[in-house]
Amino acid sequence: MTDPLAPLGRLEATIAARKAAPPESSWTAKLLARGPEKCAEKFGEEAIEAIIEAVKGDRVKLTSEAADVIYHLLVMLASRDVSLEDVVAELERREGVSGIVEKAAR
Repeated sequence: MTDPLAPLGRLEATIAARKAAPPESSWTAKLLARGPEKCAEKFGEEAIEAIIEAVKGDRVKLTSEAADVIYHLLVMLASRDVSLEDVVAELERREGVSGIVEKAAR
């Protein structure tokens, strides 16, 4: 059985490799060169587009927009040197803890 999360690791590695690439070489390199603020802005735009498709109920478009959200989330994280491993560790820390309890502890 293949690991369904493996593409995320490969995508993260590609994004990391593009951090050092010239901006004109790829969209990822261009976005990263524009800084964390632009990466965050683009993530927000993509999240709004996903929300719109979720409200409309268009499964195909929502799937496409969700892929864009995940890609731009990873770019935004990379722009601030936060790894997918860091995020997974945080999710593991929260595992088994009620969302209500977890939020109250913040």
